[in-house]
Amino acid sequence: MADATWLDRGGTHAGSRRAGWPAWLLLAPLLVWLGLFVLLPTILLVVTSFSHRDELGRVVYSFTTENYLRCFDPTWLSIFWNSILYALAATVICVIVGYPAAYTIGRAGPKSRRILLTLVMIPFWTSFLIRTYAWISILSQEGLANSLLLSAHIIPGPLSMMYTPFSIVLGLVYNYLPFMILPIYTSVEKLDNSLVEAAYDLGAGPLRAFSRVIIPLTQPGIAAGALLVFVPAIAMYAITTLMGGGSNPTIGEVIQNQFTRARNQPFGAALGVLLMLLFLVCFLVLGRKKNSSAPSA
Repeated sequence: MADATWLDRGGTHAGSRRAGWPAWLLLAPLLVWLGLFVLLPTILLVVTSFSHRDELGRVVYSFTTENYLRCFDPTWLSIFWNSILYALAATVICVIVGYPAAYTIGRAGPKSRRILLTLVMIPFWTSFLIRTYAWISILSQEGLANSLLLSAHIIPGPLSMMYTPFSIVLGLVYNYLPFMILPIYTSVEKLDNSLVEAAYDLGAGPLRAFSRVIIPLTQPGIAAGALLVFVPAIAMYAITTLMGGGSNPTIGEVIQNQFTRARNQPFGAALGVLLMLLFLVCFLVLGRKKNSSAPSA
């Protein structure tokens, strides 16, 4: 019996090992893709960040920390700080605007829910550049916004709304708002109504039930949405370039300029590595917040 048991266990383990190979084969394309287009470029970026350039702007691979020391110059730190503020403002506004929308969609009936989700997804049907250019035409001095305000005699003259922090944050909010709504909607859809009803039965009012029950239960969706908005908003340079006009540079614009116009790839790579570390910190902080707020089984 012992031999039979040992054979059964050995056969089971061998079968498990054999069953594992198909899984690895299925994962092989993903692993190759991640290795070629994520891991390898990251390694190249880190290696380049410790190099320097020659008089012609070519990368000379060596080891120097000069690029990282330059990153802590007050000029570049202020640009980093402005990028964080823009991304933070866009994230907060997305939460304020997106949470009521996501909650309404999550509590709506099946038919209304499908229609509302379609309305949220409609912006993805067109390029974000087209949508950004649309906002440029709306906010320009001869655009729709100023025309309506002037015709209503609300303002004496055209407002300069373009190429300001307002236009940058507006562009970020408009383009990233769906990334906030969808994760929160997923959490609201899974919300247990019995817990909300229990709060009402225990004497909680609508505001107290919302703040003490609904918000904590949907906090994982808020954290996921904040991560999806905040992280790419810091590095976004197309929107900030078009709607900021270069007068309010962000770190994404600086990195892009270092790799193209300035031809200083090592310094641009150093800025990119620091930005990547900032992404990692945001991911760890918001991921821990999401896990700590998730209800235990």
